[in-house]
Amino acid sequence: MTNPVSGAAGSGAATTATSVSGTSNASFDKDTFLQLLVAQMRYQDPSKPTDTSAFMTQTAQFTEVEKMEELVKQQGDLLAAQLRLSAAGLVGKTVGYTGPDGMDAVGVVTSASLGSTPTVRVGNTDVPLSSVKEVRNAGESGTEPTEGK
Repeated sequence: MTNPVSGAAGSGAATTATSVSGTSNASFDKDTFLQLLVAQMRYQDPSKPTDTSAFMTQTAQFTEVEKMEELVKQQGDLLAAQLRLSAAGLVGKTVGYTGPDGMDAVGVVTSASLGSTPTVRVGNTDVPLSSVKEVRNAGESGTEPTEGK
C-alpha cells in the first residue's frame, strides 16, 4: 500500500504532507494523527478505497495515542503528588540547600507549601524542593542553622 497522503493527487494533499513532515516527533500528537487520517480519507482514490483492516489498524493506533497521552498525564499527576508528599515529609528536618544567593545554607524546615511547585520554608526563606541537597534529623551534630547569614 502506498503512502496515501504523499502519493495522493491534488495540491491539498501535498501541503498536508509537507506541513506534517516538517513537524518534530515531540509535537506529533493526536491532532496531527487525526489530520493525517482525514487527509488520507479525503484524497484516496474512490476506485480503490482504503481496505477495512487498514482503517481499523489506524483507528486502533489513534486509540493508542490517546491512551498514551492519558498515561503521561497520570504520571505527571503522580509525580506532583510524590513531590508534595516529599516536601511535607521534610517538616521538622534539617536540610542543606542552595540559597537564593547561590551560597549553601542549612536550616530546619518549619513548613511546606504544596502548590504546583512544592517549596519548604527554612527560617524566612522559601526553598524550592529541587534546591535541597541534604536532609538530616533535626538536632544532629553539625546541623547548626546558617540561613539568613
